[in-house]
Amino acid sequence: MTDIISEYEGKLPSKMLREIRDNLPKGASDSKIRKILEIACEEYITAKVSPGEAVGMIAAESIGEPGTQMTLNTFHFAGVAEMNVTLGLPRIIEILDGRKELENPMMTIYLKKPYAAGKKIEELRHLAIQIKETELRDVSTEFTISIADFTIEVKLDKGKMKEIDLTNNKIMDAISKQLKGYNIKDNKESIILKSRSKEDSFNESYKTKEKIKSITVKGVKGILQVLPVKRDDEFIIITSGSNLADVLQLEEVDAYRTTTNNIFEIEQVLGIEAARQAIVDEIFKVIESQGLNVDVRHIMLVADIMCVNGTLKGITRYGVVSEKSSVLARASFETPIKHIINAALVGEVDNLDSVVENVMVNQPVPIGTGLSKLSVKNSKIK
Repeated sequence: MTDIISEYEGKLPSKMLREIRDNLPKGASDSKIRKILEIACEEYITAKVSPGEAVGMIAAESIGEPGTQMTLNTFHFAGVAEMNVTLGLPRIIEILDGRKELENPMMTIYLKKPYAAGKKIEELRHLAIQIKETELRDVSTEFTISIADFTIEVKLDKGKMKEIDLTNNKIMDAISKQLKGYNIKDNKESIILKSRSKEDSFNESYKTKEKIKSITVKGVKGILQVLPVKRDDEFIIITSGSNLADVLQLEEVDAYRTTTNNIFEIEQVLGIEAARQAIVDEIFKVIESQGLNVDVRHIMLVADIMCVNGTLKGITRYGVVSEKSSVLARASFETPIKHIINAALVGEVDNLDSVVENVMVNQPVPIGTGLSKLSVKNSKIK
């Protein structure tokens, strides 16, 4: 068997040969193995791109044409008003433009064994609430400022604090970490803050009062809503809002499967290869949900272009397009006058190597039959 497979080493990629070797049926005859390899060889040759194929153009058409049929904008989770998912064309535009601020950021949090089984739904709900970001305003009933000595009093809601296992000490710790220059005193039903500065004024106290309302006292910053749902045979938590770096540090979370729809977060936490795969998965998920059929290789080409320099860049005039070596290619996208003037000021040269530039100057484009050029040897002329 090994001898037969080694015969095809130049014809098929090593990864494909490894997969064939691992998946061959047990006790397969030599003739059967040879037939499998021949079929794989035919499929591989058919799948290869011909030299001079306009892959970018075909990818653009293959994604753009079904994209015109997308209509759905958002999907609402039943029972949770604040949780929406951006779908359809708006989501594809969001990914391809490389937007850092998403309209509806969300995470899918997978849990480790005892939590994923979810025998006690209350335990799962309790865990989900622990992950959700809780601000000081969520566990307070009133914020007041004393005119006499400019102290700020925060009256606490003991019922809400009990629900999420929050104590006065934990709240005081959270405030002291995020607010400097104040003494904090526990008054059982409330917390009192007094500035250490002798020049404190009502105006300063008012600004501090507004600032402390948004202090995170529990949970993961940025996770605004949580929804435990059952998918197949396990429970997962879907969130509105995203913070991949902090969520992966929670001991209950399965770090190998948990993901976010914010591709820039994936790039920062897991690297550019993970971000490239996330682009492919996210675009493919949108296209599939619309019932459309686009070959994954077109999407992979787009993802490669966005990640080729080791950092994630959107297909915009500030991203991928700004890095094109050709002046005319940059000018053909947006703001042509700016690009041409800047190129003229520094004496930039365009060698007309690609498709767009040659179309603009009415020359044969270097694809297909236009790729080959006829040349004459000087010795023959002499």
